[in-house]
Amino acid sequence: MNKPTFLTKSRYVNGLQCSKWLWLSFNRPEDLPKVDDATQHKFDEGHKVGELSKTLFPDGIEVKEQLAHHKNDEETKELLKKRKPLFEAGAIHKDEKCYARADILVPVDKDKWDIYEVKSSTEVKEEYIWDVAFQKYCYESAGIKIRNCFVMHINNQYVRQGKIDPKEFFITAPISDEVEEEIKNVESNIKKLFRIIELKECPEIKPQESCCLGSTNSDRFEEIHQNDKFWKEHPECDIFDMYRGGKRALELFNEGILEIGKLESVKLNDKQQIQHETHKSKKPHCNIKELESFIKSLKYPLYFMDFESYNTAIPLYNGLKPYQQIPFQFSIHIIPKKGAKTKHISFIASGSDDPRPEFIKQLKKALGTKGSVIVYNQTFEQTVLKKIAEYLPLHQKWVDSVVERMVDLLIPFRNFAYYHPDQHGSASIKKVLPVLTGQTYENFEIANGSDASLSYLHITHEPASKEEIQKVREDLEKYCGQDTEGMIWILDKLKELIK
Repeated sequence: MNKPTFLTKSRYVNGLQCSKWLWLSFNRPEDLPKVDDATQHKFDEGHKVGELSKTLFPDGIEVKEQLAHHKNDEETKELLKKRKPLFEAGAIHKDEKCYARADILVPVDKDKWDIYEVKSSTEVKEEYIWDVAFQKYCYESAGIKIRNCFVMHINNQYVRQGKIDPKEFFITAPISDEVEEEIKNVESNIKKLFRIIELKECPEIKPQESCCLGSTNSDRFEEIHQNDKFWKEHPECDIFDMYRGGKRALELFNEGILEIGKLESVKLNDKQQIQHETHKSKKPHCNIKELESFIKSLKYPLYFMDFESYNTAIPLYNGLKPYQQIPFQFSIHIIPKKGAKTKHISFIASGSDDPRPEFIKQLKKALGTKGSVIVYNQTFEQTVLKKIAEYLPLHQKWVDSVVERMVDLLIPFRNFAYYHPDQHGSASIKKVLPVLTGQTYENFEIANGSDASLSYLHITHEPASKEEIQKVREDLEKYCGQDTEGMIWILDKLKELIK
């Protein structure tokens, strides 16, 4: 992997958030985490949004050379003379250390330009201001006068009806004032970043300095910090697993308290107190009364239900908003009555047409009219069903009846009626299932919801062989089936605990 020579806008923004990432990107780029499928999907979605934004400037010109910074700079200088909107126009700062490329550069007045930064998010974030301020800093150093700055982001209220309307799909937010304020910091930021880049050794980041604690971008850098020296020296540190710890967990860490089990003199809420006691004793907490009440509320037949879905930035079908979940699969395990044999029903949509009509049709057949519909984290399933009913209102009454029957298996764990220290503060099924049953998803080809979504997207909207399609569908059925069967195992374990 070639080492970069320029501080680009992405390296500038990432560097402000994670100095370790910055140093590695310049000095040991081969040590940066590989781009996983989920991250690549985000990049791909962003690219599609970027391409759609260009249709708003039909006379725009694409700067063809985008990889070699000097060549892009030279081509941009020639194209600027045409006074047309430019896509991916770059500029090298006069000090030859910084380089920026705007998504869209639009001519205004006689000799000025507006910057349009296109984002696939649904709001303006702080780092976008840093990004555009850096762009303006580079452009103006190169003699390109900037008048106004904008962020074009997705309108999350847009509903597709027919062909995508880019004028309605995008919101153009003016950010000139914010950029003017932020640009005062750019030069000092650049100097600080180059001091980091020029360090002989990779900087060691303490947890209280880490971009992975409380940052909106924590997922982007988390893998980089997994091998930090601190975590190797302090594997016992679990204070950041404290329930709703937030800033308080960071304060405790800075006071030298690294373990939840050592919070004797600290004021805690009820759930944090349960964590303290279990982490200290290494034994689970179990509130028999609450578990008993929850189990008694269930009514046979029991339907253990789970959905899989995917979403895209640009809606694929009518009646969808950006990033709205599109259900393509369900798994239902049914226990008709106490002690009866379990029945399994599953559905995976086929073809590239809108899966929602067939999904709801098959779900209606699978779910009876009585009995508890047990899910894990009901907000997701309820939202999916309600959104289908909005688009297909003939199903509204039925959806309402199913929502009324839903029972959330998450509740006993979210309420800490049961808590094991190995859950590490999480009540997700991926944490609860192993501690209660010993079952995991380790040997599954598809092991989480993100894998399921991307695998289905691939075989549905990209070229795939019959063999690949069949393999993915089998893996999807195994994964989703484990979620619903896993709920039965969890419930069985809870029943054992109250005996």
